[in-house]
Amino acid sequence: MSARWEPYREPLSRTLLRTMAIAVAIGIALSVGRGGGGIARLPMNVLLALWPAFGGHWIEVWFLNWLRPRLPAARAVQIAARLATWFAGGIVLGFAMKLTARALDRPDALRGLAWPLAGLGFVGIELMTHAVLRWRGRPNFYEGRG
Repeated sequence: MSARWEPYREPLSRTLLRTMAIAVAIGIALSVGRGGGGIARLPMNVLLALWPAFGGHWIEVWFLNWLRPRLPAARAVQIAARLATWFAGGIVLGFAMKLTARALDRPDALRGLAWPLAGLGFVGIELMTHAVLRWRGRPNFYEGRG
């Protein structure tokens, strides 16, 4: 038996504003960080950061609006499915980032990125994101409301 879940809705303009801001912040951090390539690589770093920021948003929306309503309501099942979705989604996003770096003629940008690391990294990003949501009193993974 499945629980009745409210679909997640957000205006596209809000999604774009938030994910672009995240991607720019990550791009700046990567560009000025050690080995980041400096300001010349800022546009590429922002573009690569859009994959987990914007793409990650749509992985979460897919889980919330498509997969979650089709699963049993048991908390353990919901947790396992969400973690598995994040892990698989992280692998897909890592692959997309590598393809993008190659297309930009910068195959060195993600040289050491292994698929399991991409999956685990995205799980970590989502857990941190949901910790911030919890801190702000918003629906989140930890409470099972979001």
